[in-house]
Amino acid sequence: MSDISRRSLLQAAAVGATATAAAATIGGVAVSQAGPATAATGYLVGAGKGDMTGAIAGQGMMGYSDAEQVAKGLLGRTWARAYVIADAATGKRVLFITADIACIFTSHHNLLLAELAKRYGDTYNVHNVNINATHNHTSCGGTSWDYAYVLAAMGHRGNSLKAELAGLLDAVDEAHRSLGPGTVELGHDELHNASANRSMPAFKLNAAEDRRHFPENIDPQVTALRLRRGGQTIGEITWFATHGTSLTDNNFQIGPDNKGYASYLAEQRNAGVVAAHAQTNAGDMTPNLWLRKMNPGGPTEDHRTNRVLIGRRQDDAGQRALSGARAMSKGGVDTATRYLNLDDLHISGHYTPNGKSTRTSPAIMGMAAAATSMEDNNRSQLAILHEGMRNELAMALGAGKTPTPAQWMLDVQAPKADLFPLGLLPPRSWIEQRLPIQLIRIGDLALAAMPSETTIVAGLRIRRLVADALGMPLENVLLQGYSNGYSQYTVTPEEYLAQQYEGGESLFGRWTLCAYMQEFHSMARSMARGSRKPAGARPANRDDLQPDLLGGQPADTPMPGRKFGQVVSKVPSSAKVGTTVSASFCGAFPSNKIRRGKGTKGYFAVERFTGTAWTVAFDDDHESTEMTWVRPGGSASASKVTVSWHVPRNTPAGDYRIRYYGDVKSASGGLREITGTTGRIKVS
Repeated sequence: MSDISRRSLLQAAAVGATATAAAATIGGVAVSQAGPATAATGYLVGAGKGDMTGAIAGQGMMGYSDAEQVAKGLLGRTWARAYVIADAATGKRVLFITADIACIFTSHHNLLLAELAKRYGDTYNVHNVNINATHNHTSCGGTSWDYAYVLAAMGHRGNSLKAELAGLLDAVDEAHRSLGPGTVELGHDELHNASANRSMPAFKLNAAEDRRHFPENIDPQVTALRLRRGGQTIGEITWFATHGTSLTDNNFQIGPDNKGYASYLAEQRNAGVVAAHAQTNAGDMTPNLWLRKMNPGGPTEDHRTNRVLIGRRQDDAGQRALSGARAMSKGGVDTATRYLNLDDLHISGHYTPNGKSTRTSPAIMGMAAAATSMEDNNRSQLAILHEGMRNELAMALGAGKTPTPAQWMLDVQAPKADLFPLGLLPPRSWIEQRLPIQLIRIGDLALAAMPSETTIVAGLRIRRLVADALGMPLENVLLQGYSNGYSQYTVTPEEYLAQQYEGGESLFGRWTLCAYMQEFHSMARSMARGSRKPAGARPANRDDLQPDLLGGQPADTPMPGRKFGQVVSKVPSSAKVGTTVSASFCGAFPSNKIRRGKGTKGYFAVERFTGTAWTVAFDDDHESTEMTWVRPGGSASASKVTVSWHVPRNTPAGDYRIRYYGDVKSASGGLREITGTTGRIKVS
């Protein structure tokens, strides 16, 4: 099988693209042919961005499955970043979307595909659309149709799902409309101080050949694409494996984690560039470098600082990779998707370590999964459980070597100490078990996309099979995790025996990876032959009978003795750069209306007086600002909203003010917009 030699910089061969002057219409959009492209090797490229921030208060958060983690404000907005790459000669294309949220669920995938069909016909379809998540643990929960994930976020939130879908569609629309002739460039680098292996007992059970591929027990590979049009960079995508858990379960504000911050840095530096930081096989990769149990930390003690540092390191690595990027040496775009019934998929012995055929089983969560990932959490929901718990009777019967000859589901799941049979619970399966895998080829780059969190060795085994089938270098084949659905973890059969957190979360049993290997190998061989099998039927929409554990919010009332919008804290009249200014307002419940957009459309803004008018200087997505919400004095209906502004070092001297925007709900359910404004704050 092909392999990759360890080195700090790997570059694709360069082949320049030449120009054409012909006009074209692609997917209903008139395309100007002013940029460099040829029929043989040229690409059409487009990029776009959409705000997908859901409810920022009274909303269960997704990622830690912590009943205490209910949102109380806004740290920064979450974004969808979309890219269209099309083969100028054939018109084949891929729509690649990275969403700065915890997970992509069947709800997102089904609804997005349906809406794209309405807007664009068959231009974007189940085969050529990839939507993936950065897997931060600081975004809205309750956007799935699966009970397991809805209940983990304290119930379904239709308003947040609609907001996320709207952001996805805005990003696609912008990317689609911007499509034009351009180039696609590929670069590589490595990053060694932004991840650590949080599952070493499992990793050590893998074959020596696999462990040697990762001498530091991490996957340091950084891969980057640059999209250029008319000589200008319009898009960047950087892949690197590390979890979105720099912000711990002690964070209660909606916003992006380290990958979102890396994107923020790139976009602040280069106006007009859409910069995504996507995941790969990050299942056992944590950004909490110190690997402390139930006390996450590293590189520092402060999780806010860690988000910034780990994000900056990824941004730096992405820029290094792009600095040496070269145009693709091969043209062409190809895509394929196939749905798998993972509750019972038969597997050839060719893909199992013991050479015996086997199968997957309906989803069952193990006790180790409920114990949580101890390197990334401060607390456990079930403290009596711990990582490493397994069924020792099954081990004694030989489950560590061969499947035991007992009941087939328990057999497939052994030696897991079973806890929740999610695939068998009434009234229907608590997670989706019919899930898609996808293979994407863009010139020299291939993505094997999975609806799960995959460990680095599990990812390596799939990448090797795909690289061999397609005749590609291993470094140019990536495992694109968190794609088009979500089903928790995929580990190697050897790692599964340790029953660490990741093994306990491998829902379809010990042989799940073998099933994926079999199906990806088949798909890659078909693609190499120029053929593609039908995707199969998509899972049904399941938006009915959705539970809500948080309930609705009452009509708003002002704080006693106050008026809506009134400033209720002492705000300084002057401030120096580097200090923090805070202002509290008598406000309304922030999630009465999801305010998509920024500036005067957002939740707040810091404005500067220009001499004739007040203009927005820092909006609610700027890294210097944030907002918190509380029910003051134990009230069930009043709200106090606090906006904090850490005055940046480069802030021009002048007069500033903080302005708050809210929406008061009446007893009848109607909404009325309110504002609140501080006095002048002179910055020197």
